[in-house]
Amino acid sequence: MNREEDGVEGGEAVRVSGVGGRLRRGPILAAGPGGRLRPVAALALLAALSACGGDESAAGGRGGGGAGERPAIPVEVFAAVTDTVTETVLATGAVEAIQFIEVRPELQGRLVEISAREGTEVRQGAPLFRIDDAELQALVAQLEAERDQAVQALERTRELLAMDASSQADLESAEATARSREAQLRLQRVRLDRTVIRAPFAGLVGERFVSVGDYVTPSSRLTTLQTVDPQRAAFRVPERYAERLEVGQRVRFTVAAVNRDFSGVVDFVDPVVQLPSRTILIKAQVPNPERVLMPGMFVEAELATEVRPGAVVVPEDAILPLGTETYVWVVQEGTVSRRAVALGVRTPGFVEIREGVAAGEEVVVGGLQRMSEGVTVTPTVVQRTPPGGRGAARGEPEGR
Repeated sequence: MNREEDGVEGGEAVRVSGVGGRLRRGPILAAGPGGRLRPVAALALLAALSACGGDESAAGGRGGGGAGERPAIPVEVFAAVTDTVTETVLATGAVEAIQFIEVRPELQGRLVEISAREGTEVRQGAPLFRIDDAELQALVAQLEAERDQAVQALERTRELLAMDASSQADLESAEATARSREAQLRLQRVRLDRTVIRAPFAGLVGERFVSVGDYVTPSSRLTTLQTVDPQRAAFRVPERYAERLEVGQRVRFTVAAVNRDFSGVVDFVDPVVQLPSRTILIKAQVPNPERVLMPGMFVEAELATEVRPGAVVVPEDAILPLGTETYVWVVQEGTVSRRAVALGVRTPGFVEIREGVAAGEEVVVGGLQRMSEGVTVTPTVVQRTPPGGRGAARGEPEGR
């Protein structure tokens, strides 16, 4: 129900309607004392109504502003830490013996004895095979007798020369004959010694290709001999790593055949780039005391080319790739900002930050899909440990 109130403003009556009413101006009079009609002052009433309207507008404005504010977004953050990372090159290759030979005789003859069994280890100088030496032994005995005779003739010539019963030429001829007989004897003794084929180095005897009674020549393969401890891991890497390669670098490799990891040291870097693959041959020595590494085994090698202590690392969850750039969301004073970063070595669950983030800065790892520049967040710090703690974390350089 509407109600009306009357008042006077500036000698003119003002009628004010209640709820849903309107302001109307007109000659409205009110009864005063003594029954006379007089204008009723409405200025105060109008001021009061204006104040009420202003309060309502202010209240409405405050309510609208509160409804427009965005609440803080809860996120998980990680404080960037430092770790030691090792930049590695991945390659595949094979195990090979440091020394490997095919044993062949230096003389020809019939094989009369086999001293070493297949698959056994022998020391350096151990006899492996023996060729029939009866003829050489007889020849050596004959040459020994001839040498003795030449020596005796030389002595007699010297005695005769002392008595002026011989000439200087006779003495020189006797000396030459004695030296010749001695040289012939030494030669045949060497040949006699070579009828026994010995191991030139300590190693493992391989497959035997001959049997007792076979007639062998210097071109005949008798067996193989190879070293067993240490062994070598040989692999090839692309030529773009040439400047990083050097003797003494550490190599870790896995041998699937024995399901074990090994480590070694580079002892050979090929100075020639192999074509057409444009790769460089690398060889690393690795201890093999348990004799588990065998030549030909397949290996997956990791060659450490650079070690960086104190590198800044963050979880992979924090990385935001956009096109050709990579970003992270960094939390500072309760708000987030997107920051471009340069990545380094990736490790299981972590990645090195080469540029863009300092140790101790908090990066968002949970809730990235709700992030936008300058948004307010409520961070919750999560704890994660890089692989090996502060030890070496190995990985392939980002982008390679």
